[in-house]
Amino acid sequence: MSKVLIIAEHLGGKLNSSTARCVTCAQAFKAESIDVLVLADAPEAVAAQAAKIAGVGKVLTVANPANAHALAQVLAPQIAEAAKGYSHVLGPSTTFGKDLMPCVAALLGVAQVSDISAVDGAHTFKRPIYAGNAIITVTTPGDQTVVGTVRTASWPAAGEGGNASVESLAVSVALPTHTRFVELQQGKSDRPDLQSASKVVSGGRALGSSDAFKIIYSLADKMGAGVGASRAAVDAGYVPNDMQVGQTGKIIAPELYVAIGISGAIQHLTGIKDAGTIVAINKDGDAPIFEIADIGLVGDLFTLVPELEAALG
Repeated sequence: MSKVLIIAEHLGGKLNSSTARCVTCAQAFKAESIDVLVLADAPEAVAAQAAKIAGVGKVLTVANPANAHALAQVLAPQIAEAAKGYSHVLGPSTTFGKDLMPCVAALLGVAQVSDISAVDGAHTFKRPIYAGNAIITVTTPGDQTVVGTVRTASWPAAGEGGNASVESLAVSVALPTHTRFVELQQGKSDRPDLQSASKVVSGGRALGSSDAFKIIYSLADKMGAGVGASRAAVDAGYVPNDMQVGQTGKIIAPELYVAIGISGAIQHLTGIKDAGTIVAINKDGDAPIFEIADIGLVGDLFTLVPELEAALG
């Protein structure tokens, strides 16, 4: 039977929803146990949140001042030690997981499985390639620990209602000294987080300027939605790169995705293919975005978006 260890992603004492999505993926293994590992300087608050996730059997905590900031080179040796006895070690396919899990795999001497989107067996998985245009099946050796990242857009978050026990874990490993934390730069917003928002409004290069992007923010605020952008809009300097949606940005799966002035390059479509309902607004009726959109509006976005916002009341 499989024993799965999930590495919790958290920031500022708040557990990221990607962890609950990893739990759903782990349940597909029909695992004997699903445990969550929280590494932090003070892990108690995050551990309490993880314990409430349905399906989690136990939450393990590693308290260490060195874990105050999520540095892969610091966390990985501790995870590799804690992973002894587990058949699977999973992390989210987010910036956090993509940075951390390869280091864990290297320390355990195994190859990493990236972007797990489906589970066919304890050692057989599916993942997208070629910007999502093809799905391949990956099989790992049955006698090796599986280290993988979970494509969070492909899995719903496990619900609450759990009551897992929380246990402190003593990990004694030599931590590297060649890596140190300098600072964390991040945008601050009252809007929902892009990767966990149920509704997202994104703008493209057709907006023409950062000032014009205000109509995207205005519509998103009216809808209570997160805000994203195409790579073209980011490269043009309209918005910061942490808002980029797509293959080289964030892969999301909101219930509603509104693409405004986005033509629909394949790299962008890769990031939204799992969205529930896709609405596209573009003056070019032949834009690729309309091929996957559930609802399409052809016209000038500077006319249609204010009309749409007004209709929302």
